[in-house]
Amino acid sequence: MSYLDDIKNLVASDKKYIWHPFTQMKEWIEDEPIIITEGRDCFLKDANGKWYLDGVSSIWVSIHGHRKKEIDDAIKNQLDKIAHSSLLGLSNIPSIELAKKLIRLTDKSFAGLNPRLSKVFYSDNGSTAVEVSLKMAFQYWIHKGKKNKTSFLSLKNAYLGDTIGAVSVGGIDIFHEVFRPLLFKTYKAPSPYCYNCELSKTPLECSFACLNEMEKILERHSDEIAAVIIEPIVQAAGGMIVWPDGYLNGVRYLCDKYNVLLIADEVATGFGRTGKMFACEHEGVVPDIMCLSKGITNGYMPLAVTLTTDKIYNAFLGEFKDLKTFFHGHSYTGNPLACAAAIASIDLFEKEEILKNMQPKIAILRDKLREIADLPSIGDVRNKGLIAGIELVKNKSTKEPYPWEEKMGWKVAYKAREEGVLIRPLGNVIVIMPPLSISLENLERLLGVIKGSIISATR
Repeated sequence: MSYLDDIKNLVASDKKYIWHPFTQMKEWIEDEPIIITEGRDCFLKDANGKWYLDGVSSIWVSIHGHRKKEIDDAIKNQLDKIAHSSLLGLSNIPSIELAKKLIRLTDKSFAGLNPRLSKVFYSDNGSTAVEVSLKMAFQYWIHKGKKNKTSFLSLKNAYLGDTIGAVSVGGIDIFHEVFRPLLFKTYKAPSPYCYNCELSKTPLECSFACLNEMEKILERHSDEIAAVIIEPIVQAAGGMIVWPDGYLNGVRYLCDKYNVLLIADEVATGFGRTGKMFACEHEGVVPDIMCLSKGITNGYMPLAVTLTTDKIYNAFLGEFKDLKTFFHGHSYTGNPLACAAAIASIDLFEKEEILKNMQPKIAILRDKLREIADLPSIGDVRNKGLIAGIELVKNKSTKEPYPWEEKMGWKVAYKAREEGVLIRPLGNVIVIMPPLSISLENLERLLGVIKGSIISATR
Protein backbone atom coordinates (compact mmCIF):
# COMPACT_ATOMS: atom_id res chain seq x y z
CA MET A 1 0.00 0.00 0.00
CA SER A 2 1.39 3.43 -0.97
CA TYR A 3 1.69 6.48 1.29
CA LEU A 4 -1.13 8.14 -0.67
CA ASP A 5 -3.33 5.13 -0.01
CA ASP A 6 -2.56 5.48 3.72
CA ILE A 7 -3.75 9.09 3.64
CA LYS A 8 -6.91 8.13 1.77
CA ASN A 9 -7.63 5.51 4.42
CA LEU A 10 -7.09 8.04 7.20
CA VAL A 11 -9.47 10.49 5.55
CA ALA A 12 -12.07 7.77 5.01
CA SER A 13 -11.77 6.61 8.64
CA ASP A 14 -12.09 10.16 9.94
CA LYS A 15 -15.27 10.71 7.96
CA LYS A 16 -16.65 7.34 9.00
CA TYR A 17 -15.93 7.49 12.74
CA ILE A 18 -15.36 11.05 14.05
CA TRP A 19 -17.96 13.69 14.88
CA HIS A 20 -16.01 16.97 14.93
CA PRO A 21 -16.83 19.86 17.30
CA PHE A 22 -18.50 23.02 15.97
CA THR A 23 -18.55 21.45 12.51
CA GLN A 24 -21.37 20.90 10.06
CA MET A 25 -20.56 17.28 9.27
CA LYS A 26 -22.45 17.26 5.98
CA GLU A 27 -19.95 19.78 4.64
CA TRP A 28 -17.04 18.02 6.31
CA ILE A 29 -17.63 14.69 4.60
CA GLU A 30 -17.91 16.48 1.25
CA ASP A 31 -14.58 18.27 1.79
CA GLU A 32 -10.94 17.18 1.97
CA PRO A 33 -9.84 17.51 5.61
CA ILE A 34 -6.36 18.43 6.79
CA ILE A 35 -4.85 15.75 9.02
CA ILE A 36 -2.07 17.06 11.27
CA THR A 37 0.86 14.72 11.88
CA GLU A 38 3.53 16.90 13.46
CA GLY A 39 4.17 20.26 15.11
CA ARG A 40 7.27 22.37 15.55
CA ASP A 41 7.61 25.90 16.91
CA CYS A 42 4.70 27.89 15.39
CA PHE A 43 4.07 25.41 12.59
CA LEU A 44 1.90 22.35 11.94
CA LYS A 45 2.55 19.68 9.31
CA ASP A 46 -0.18 17.73 7.54
CA ALA A 47 -0.21 14.16 6.29
CA ASN A 48 0.85 15.33 2.83
CA GLY A 49 3.98 16.95 4.23
CA LYS A 50 2.79 20.56 3.92
CA TRP A 51 3.68 22.95 6.75
CA TYR A 52 1.25 25.64 7.99
CA LEU A 53 1.77 28.63 10.26
CA ASP A 54 -0.50 28.15 13.30
CA GLY A 55 -2.27 31.51 13.37
CA VAL A 56 -4.64 30.69 16.23
CA SER A 57 -2.35 28.67 18.51
CA SER A 58 -4.37 25.48 17.92
CA ILE A 59 -7.49 27.22 19.29
CA TRP A 60 -5.71 29.58 21.67
CA VAL A 61 -3.77 27.04 23.75
CA SER A 62 -0.19 27.14 22.44
CA ILE A 63 1.77 29.88 24.20
CA HIS A 64 5.33 28.72 23.54
CA GLY A 65 4.79 26.85 20.28
CA HIS A 66 4.81 23.13 19.57
CA ARG A 67 7.41 20.60 20.73
CA LYS A 68 8.85 22.86 23.43
CA LYS A 69 11.78 20.96 24.90
CA GLU A 70 11.32 22.11 28.49
CA ILE A 71 7.71 20.94 28.55
CA ASP A 72 8.52 17.72 26.67
CA ASP A 73 11.16 16.94 29.30
CA ALA A 74 8.88 17.79 32.23
CA ILE A 75 6.24 15.35 31.03
CA LYS A 76 8.81 12.63 30.30
CA ASN A 77 10.33 13.03 33.75
CA GLN A 78 6.93 12.86 35.43
CA LEU A 79 5.98 9.84 33.34
CA ASP A 80 8.89 7.96 34.90
CA LYS A 81 7.23 8.48 38.29
CA ILE A 82 3.44 8.32 37.83
CA ALA A 83 0.97 9.41 35.17
CA HIS A 84 -2.13 9.84 37.31
CA SER A 85 -3.42 9.60 40.84
CA SER A 86 -6.59 11.08 42.28
CA LEU A 87 -6.92 14.21 44.43
CA LEU A 88 -10.00 12.67 46.05
CA GLY A 89 -8.57 11.74 49.45
CA LEU A 90 -4.97 11.89 48.17
CA SER A 91 -2.53 14.46 46.87
CA ASN A 92 0.47 14.47 44.54
CA ILE A 93 3.65 16.51 44.27
CA PRO A 94 3.07 18.29 40.92
CA SER A 95 -0.40 19.48 41.96
CA ILE A 96 1.03 20.93 45.19
CA GLU A 97 3.94 22.61 43.41
CA LEU A 98 1.69 24.07 40.71
CA ALA A 99 -0.85 25.42 43.20
CA LYS A 100 1.94 27.17 45.09
CA LYS A 101 3.32 28.58 41.83
CA LEU A 102 -0.09 29.88 40.72
CA ILE A 103 -0.73 31.68 44.00
CA ARG A 104 2.73 33.24 43.92
CA LEU A 105 2.05 34.28 40.32
CA THR A 106 -1.23 36.00 41.21
CA ASP A 107 0.40 37.58 44.28
CA LYS A 108 2.98 39.13 41.97
CA SER A 109 0.42 40.19 39.37
CA PHE A 110 -1.98 41.74 41.89
CA ALA A 111 0.56 42.92 44.48
CA GLY A 112 -1.01 45.14 47.12
CA LEU A 113 -4.54 44.67 45.81
CA ASN A 114 -7.57 43.06 47.42
CA PRO A 115 -9.07 40.52 47.57
CA ARG A 116 -6.16 38.05 47.52
CA LEU A 117 -6.51 34.83 45.53
CA SER A 118 -5.21 32.08 47.78
CA LYS A 119 -6.76 28.71 46.94
CA VAL A 120 -6.65 26.51 43.82
CA PHE A 121 -9.34 24.05 42.70
CA TYR A 122 -8.37 21.79 39.78
CA SER A 123 -10.44 20.58 36.85
CA ASP A 124 -9.65 19.75 33.22
CA ASN A 125 -10.90 22.41 30.76
CA GLY A 126 -12.27 25.93 30.57
CA SER A 127 -15.92 24.90 30.72
CA THR A 128 -15.39 22.87 33.88
CA ALA A 129 -13.39 25.70 35.47
CA VAL A 130 -16.41 27.96 34.88
CA GLU A 131 -18.82 25.28 36.12
CA VAL A 132 -16.76 25.04 39.32
CA SER A 133 -16.91 28.82 39.76
CA LEU A 134 -20.71 28.91 39.42
CA LYS A 135 -21.28 26.11 41.92
CA MET A 136 -18.69 27.57 44.27
CA ALA A 137 -20.35 31.00 44.25
CA PHE A 138 -23.83 29.51 44.63
CA GLN A 139 -22.86 27.31 47.59
CA TYR A 140 -20.86 30.13 49.22
CA TRP A 141 -24.00 32.23 49.61
CA ILE A 142 -25.93 29.27 51.00
CA HIS A 143 -23.30 28.91 53.71
CA LYS A 144 -23.56 32.65 54.38
CA GLY A 145 -27.31 32.31 54.97
CA LYS A 146 -28.39 34.01 51.73
CA LYS A 147 -30.24 31.16 50.06
CA ASN A 148 -32.02 33.41 47.54
CA LYS A 149 -28.78 34.16 45.69
CA THR A 150 -29.27 31.47 43.08
CA SER A 151 -28.81 33.32 39.80
CA PHE A 152 -26.00 35.02 37.86
CA LEU A 153 -25.46 38.12 35.78
CA SER A 154 -23.39 37.94 32.61
CA LEU A 155 -23.02 39.88 29.36
CA LYS A 156 -24.59 39.53 25.98
CA ASN A 157 -22.08 38.15 23.46
CA ALA A 158 -20.56 36.13 26.32
CA TYR A 159 -19.07 32.73 25.66
CA LEU A 160 -18.10 30.98 28.87
CA GLY A 161 -18.02 27.33 27.90
CA ASP A 162 -20.13 24.43 26.65
CA THR A 163 -21.40 22.70 29.79
CA ILE A 164 -24.96 23.47 30.87
CA GLY A 165 -24.04 25.95 33.61
CA ALA A 166 -21.54 27.71 31.35
CA VAL A 167 -24.10 27.88 28.52
CA SER A 168 -26.69 29.29 30.94
CA VAL A 169 -24.46 32.31 31.56
CA GLY A 170 -23.51 32.51 27.87
CA GLY A 171 -25.05 35.02 25.53
CA ILE A 172 -24.54 34.04 21.88
CA ASP A 173 -27.85 32.89 20.43
CA ILE A 174 -26.40 31.15 17.38
CA PHE A 175 -24.58 28.74 19.73
CA HIS A 176 -26.83 28.72 22.78
CA GLU A 177 -30.47 29.29 21.79
CA VAL A 178 -31.12 25.66 20.83
CA PHE A 179 -30.31 24.59 24.42
CA ARG A 180 -32.60 27.17 26.06
CA PRO A 181 -35.04 24.58 27.51
CA LEU A 182 -32.15 22.99 29.43
CA LEU A 183 -30.76 26.18 30.98
CA PHE A 184 -31.32 27.90 34.31
CA LYS A 185 -32.43 31.53 34.55
CA THR A 186 -29.74 34.23 34.41
CA TYR A 187 -29.62 37.97 33.81
CA LYS A 188 -27.91 39.60 30.83
CA ALA A 189 -26.43 43.08 30.63
CA PRO A 190 -25.32 44.76 27.40
CA SER A 191 -21.71 44.07 26.46
CA PRO A 192 -19.36 47.00 25.79
CA TYR A 193 -19.28 46.20 22.06
CA CYS A 194 -18.52 49.75 20.99
CA TYR A 195 -18.47 49.08 17.22
CA ASN A 196 -21.99 47.62 17.34
CA CYS A 197 -23.40 49.28 20.45
CA GLU A 198 -26.77 47.71 21.20
CA LEU A 199 -27.79 50.91 22.98
CA SER A 200 -27.06 52.92 19.80
CA LYS A 201 -24.57 55.17 21.56
CA THR A 202 -21.50 56.75 20.00
CA PRO A 203 -18.22 56.83 21.96
CA LEU A 204 -18.62 60.59 22.53
CA GLU A 205 -22.06 60.25 24.14
CA CYS A 206 -21.66 56.86 25.77
CA SER A 207 -20.53 57.53 29.37
CA PHE A 208 -20.66 53.75 29.91
CA ALA A 209 -24.39 53.45 29.27
CA CYS A 210 -23.93 49.67 29.27
CA LEU A 211 -22.63 49.84 32.85
CA ASN A 212 -25.68 51.87 33.81
CA GLU A 213 -27.85 49.07 32.43
CA MET A 214 -25.89 46.54 34.49
CA GLU A 215 -26.47 48.64 37.59
CA LYS A 216 -30.22 48.76 36.93
CA ILE A 217 -30.28 44.96 36.93
CA LEU A 218 -28.24 44.78 40.14
CA GLU A 219 -30.45 47.39 41.83
CA ARG A 220 -33.50 45.24 41.19
CA HIS A 221 -32.06 41.75 41.58
CA SER A 222 -28.86 41.77 43.66
CA ASP A 223 -30.66 39.84 46.41
CA GLU A 224 -30.93 36.89 43.99
CA ILE A 225 -27.66 37.26 42.06
CA ALA A 226 -24.73 35.26 43.40
CA ALA A 227 -22.09 36.65 41.04
CA VAL A 228 -21.35 38.66 37.94
CA ILE A 229 -19.31 36.50 35.55
CA ILE A 230 -17.25 38.13 32.81
CA GLU A 231 -14.44 37.57 30.33
CA PRO A 232 -12.26 40.52 31.34
CA ILE A 233 -10.99 43.01 28.72
CA VAL A 234 -11.63 40.71 25.71
CA GLN A 235 -14.82 38.75 25.00
CA ALA A 236 -13.09 36.19 22.84
CA ALA A 237 -15.56 33.82 21.19
CA GLY A 238 -18.11 36.62 21.06
CA GLY A 239 -16.01 38.21 18.33
CA MET A 240 -12.80 39.39 20.02
CA ILE A 241 -14.69 42.31 21.56
CA VAL A 242 -12.15 44.56 23.30
CA TRP A 243 -13.52 46.59 26.20
CA PRO A 244 -12.97 50.34 26.58
CA ASP A 245 -10.68 51.45 29.39
CA GLY A 246 -12.46 51.71 32.71
CA TYR A 247 -15.27 49.27 32.05
CA LEU A 248 -13.73 46.45 34.10
CA ASN A 249 -13.16 48.78 37.05
CA GLY A 250 -16.80 49.78 36.78
CA VAL A 251 -17.93 46.15 37.01
CA ARG A 252 -15.78 45.58 40.13
CA TYR A 253 -17.27 48.71 41.72
CA LEU A 254 -20.83 47.52 41.06
CA CYS A 255 -20.12 44.06 42.46
CA ASP A 256 -18.82 45.59 45.68
CA LYS A 257 -21.69 48.09 45.88
CA TYR A 258 -24.40 45.44 45.51
CA ASN A 259 -22.68 42.64 47.43
CA VAL A 260 -22.26 40.11 44.64
CA LEU A 261 -19.13 38.14 43.77
CA LEU A 262 -17.05 38.83 40.66
CA ILE A 263 -15.99 35.82 38.58
CA ALA A 264 -13.36 36.42 35.89
CA ASP A 265 -13.17 33.84 33.13
CA GLU A 266 -9.54 34.22 32.00
CA VAL A 267 -9.51 30.94 30.10
CA ALA A 268 -8.72 32.73 26.82
CA THR A 269 -7.04 35.87 28.17
CA GLY A 270 -4.78 34.43 30.86
CA PHE A 271 -1.06 33.66 30.60
CA GLY A 272 0.13 36.68 28.69
CA ARG A 273 -2.33 36.86 25.82
CA THR A 274 -3.28 40.50 26.46
CA GLY A 275 0.27 41.69 27.16
CA LYS A 276 0.04 41.10 30.91
CA MET A 277 -0.01 37.77 32.72
CA PHE A 278 -3.74 38.18 33.43
CA ALA A 279 -6.19 40.51 31.70
CA CYS A 280 -7.52 41.80 35.02
CA GLU A 281 -4.10 43.35 35.67
CA HIS A 282 -4.76 46.05 33.06
CA GLU A 283 -7.12 47.81 35.46
CA GLY A 284 -5.81 46.54 38.78
CA VAL A 285 -8.94 44.47 39.42
CA VAL A 286 -8.83 41.27 41.46
CA PRO A 287 -11.85 38.97 41.01
CA ASP A 288 -13.27 36.91 43.85
CA ILE A 289 -12.96 33.83 41.62
CA MET A 290 -10.76 33.41 38.55
CA CYS A 291 -10.91 30.63 35.94
CA LEU A 292 -7.83 29.57 33.94
CA SER A 293 -7.19 26.91 31.31
CA LYS A 294 -6.11 26.82 27.63
CA GLY A 295 -2.54 28.18 27.75
CA ILE A 296 -1.85 26.83 31.24
CA THR A 297 -0.10 23.71 29.85
CA ASN A 298 0.79 25.21 26.44
CA GLY A 299 -1.82 22.88 24.98
CA TYR A 300 0.04 19.73 26.04
CA MET A 301 -2.50 18.31 28.49
CA PRO A 302 -6.09 19.11 29.53
CA LEU A 303 -5.97 21.15 32.73
CA ALA A 304 -7.93 23.99 34.32
CA VAL A 305 -7.96 25.79 37.64
CA THR A 306 -10.46 27.87 39.55
CA LEU A 307 -8.76 30.22 42.00
CA THR A 308 -10.54 31.88 44.89
CA THR A 309 -10.07 33.72 48.17
CA ASP A 310 -9.80 32.68 51.80
CA LYS A 311 -13.17 34.36 52.40
CA ILE A 312 -14.93 31.99 50.03
CA TYR A 313 -12.85 28.94 51.00
CA ASN A 314 -13.46 29.46 54.74
CA ALA A 315 -17.23 29.47 54.24
CA PHE A 316 -16.96 25.78 53.30
CA LEU A 317 -15.14 24.75 56.48
CA GLY A 318 -17.12 22.88 59.11
CA GLU A 319 -17.74 19.55 60.78
CA PHE A 320 -18.37 16.48 58.61
CA LYS A 321 -22.00 16.43 59.72
CA ASP A 322 -22.52 20.06 58.61
CA LEU A 323 -22.40 19.07 54.91
CA LYS A 324 -20.45 22.19 54.01
CA THR A 325 -18.13 20.20 51.75
CA PHE A 326 -17.83 21.43 48.16
CA PHE A 327 -19.33 18.39 46.45
CA HIS A 328 -17.62 18.69 43.10
CA GLY A 329 -14.70 16.95 41.43
CA HIS A 330 -13.35 15.22 38.35
CA SER A 331 -11.53 11.95 37.75
CA TYR A 332 -8.51 13.78 36.35
CA THR A 333 -8.45 16.58 38.93
CA GLY A 334 -4.82 17.58 39.55
CA ASN A 335 -3.43 15.11 37.01
CA PRO A 336 0.35 14.92 37.67
CA LEU A 337 1.36 14.94 33.99
CA ALA A 338 -0.76 18.01 33.28
CA CYS A 339 0.51 19.80 36.39
CA ALA A 340 4.12 19.04 35.42
CA ALA A 341 3.50 20.53 31.97
CA ALA A 342 1.92 23.64 33.53
CA ILE A 343 4.85 24.16 35.90
CA ALA A 344 7.30 24.01 32.99
CA SER A 345 5.14 26.36 30.90
CA ILE A 346 4.90 28.97 33.66
CA ASP A 347 8.65 28.78 34.31
CA LEU A 348 9.27 29.68 30.65
CA PHE A 349 7.65 33.10 31.13
CA GLU A 350 10.51 34.17 33.37
CA LYS A 351 13.27 32.21 31.63
CA GLU A 352 12.44 33.61 28.17
CA GLU A 353 11.08 37.00 29.31
CA ILE A 354 7.89 36.33 27.37
CA LEU A 355 5.96 39.45 28.39
CA LYS A 356 8.89 41.78 27.69
CA ASN A 357 9.59 40.21 24.30
CA MET A 358 5.93 40.53 23.30
CA GLN A 359 6.07 44.32 23.13
CA PRO A 360 7.64 44.71 19.65
CA LYS A 361 5.26 42.02 18.38
CA ILE A 362 2.27 43.93 19.74
CA ALA A 363 3.56 47.06 17.97
CA ILE A 364 3.82 45.20 14.65
CA LEU A 365 0.31 43.78 15.08
CA ARG A 366 -1.14 47.25 15.69
CA ASP A 367 0.66 48.73 12.67
CA LYS A 368 -0.52 45.98 10.34
CA LEU A 369 -4.07 46.18 11.68
CA ARG A 370 -4.17 49.88 10.77
CA GLU A 371 -3.31 48.93 7.19
CA ILE A 372 -5.97 46.23 7.14
CA ALA A 373 -8.56 48.62 8.60
CA ASP A 374 -8.40 50.71 5.42
CA LEU A 375 -9.67 47.86 3.25
CA PRO A 376 -13.23 48.44 1.95
CA SER A 377 -14.56 45.20 3.48
CA ILE A 378 -13.33 45.94 7.02
CA GLY A 379 -15.76 47.41 9.52
CA ASP A 380 -13.59 47.29 12.62
CA VAL A 381 -10.22 46.04 13.84
CA ARG A 382 -9.55 45.57 17.54
CA ASN A 383 -6.77 44.10 19.61
CA LYS A 384 -5.32 43.71 23.06
CA GLY A 385 -1.82 42.29 23.32
CA LEU A 386 -1.44 39.52 20.74
CA ILE A 387 -5.20 38.99 20.47
CA ALA A 388 -6.94 40.61 17.51
CA GLY A 389 -10.27 40.53 15.69
CA ILE A 390 -10.91 41.83 12.18
CA GLU A 391 -14.62 42.34 11.51
CA LEU A 392 -15.68 41.89 7.88
CA VAL A 393 -18.65 43.87 6.59
CA LYS A 394 -20.53 43.95 3.32
CA ASN A 395 -21.00 47.72 3.58
CA LYS A 396 -18.42 49.79 5.43
CA SER A 397 -20.58 52.90 5.86
CA THR A 398 -23.74 51.15 7.10
CA LYS A 399 -21.92 48.31 8.94
CA GLU A 400 -24.13 45.81 7.11
CA PRO A 401 -22.64 42.36 7.79
CA TYR A 402 -22.11 39.60 5.30
CA PRO A 403 -24.95 37.05 5.60
CA TRP A 404 -24.02 34.17 7.90
CA GLU A 405 -24.66 31.61 5.15
CA GLU A 406 -22.20 33.37 2.85
CA LYS A 407 -19.38 32.12 5.12
CA MET A 408 -17.17 35.10 4.30
CA GLY A 409 -14.98 34.50 7.33
CA TRP A 410 -14.39 30.95 6.18
CA LYS A 411 -13.69 32.07 2.63
CA VAL A 412 -10.85 34.19 4.00
CA ALA A 413 -9.62 31.25 6.09
CA TYR A 414 -9.61 28.94 3.06
CA LYS A 415 -7.61 31.49 1.07
CA ALA A 416 -5.10 31.73 3.92
CA ARG A 417 -4.88 27.94 4.06
CA GLU A 418 -3.81 27.90 0.42
CA GLU A 419 -0.94 30.20 1.45
CA GLY A 420 0.13 27.95 4.31
CA VAL A 421 -1.59 29.74 7.21
CA LEU A 422 -4.22 28.18 9.47
CA ILE A 423 -6.83 30.48 11.02
CA ARG A 424 -10.36 29.88 12.26
CA PRO A 425 -12.91 32.73 12.09
CA LEU A 426 -15.81 33.54 14.37
CA GLY A 427 -18.53 34.18 11.80
CA ASN A 428 -17.46 37.38 10.04
CA VAL A 429 -14.63 38.07 12.49
CA ILE A 430 -11.13 36.96 11.51
CA VAL A 431 -9.30 35.85 14.64
CA ILE A 432 -5.58 36.43 15.15
CA MET A 433 -4.08 34.71 18.19
CA PRO A 434 -0.63 33.27 17.38
CA PRO A 435 1.73 31.68 19.92
CA LEU A 436 3.38 34.36 22.06
CA SER A 437 6.72 32.91 20.97
CA ILE A 438 6.12 33.71 17.29
CA SER A 439 9.06 35.44 15.63
CA LEU A 440 8.73 38.95 14.20
CA GLU A 441 9.28 37.49 10.73
CA ASN A 442 6.54 34.90 11.08
CA LEU A 443 4.15 37.43 12.61
CA GLU A 444 4.61 39.73 9.63
CA ARG A 445 4.06 36.80 7.30
CA LEU A 446 0.88 35.83 9.16
CA LEU A 447 -0.56 39.33 8.91
CA GLY A 448 0.47 39.69 5.27
CA VAL A 449 -1.28 36.45 4.32
CA ILE A 450 -4.42 37.45 6.22
CA LYS A 451 -4.52 40.83 4.47
CA GLY A 452 -4.06 39.24 1.07
CA SER A 453 -6.68 36.59 1.81
CA ILE A 454 -9.23 39.24 2.81
CA ILE A 455 -8.59 41.15 -0.42
CA SER A 456 -8.88 37.97 -2.49
CA ALA A 457 -12.01 36.60 -0.77
CA THR A 458 -13.95 39.87 -0.73
CA ARG A 459 -12.90 41.15 -4.15
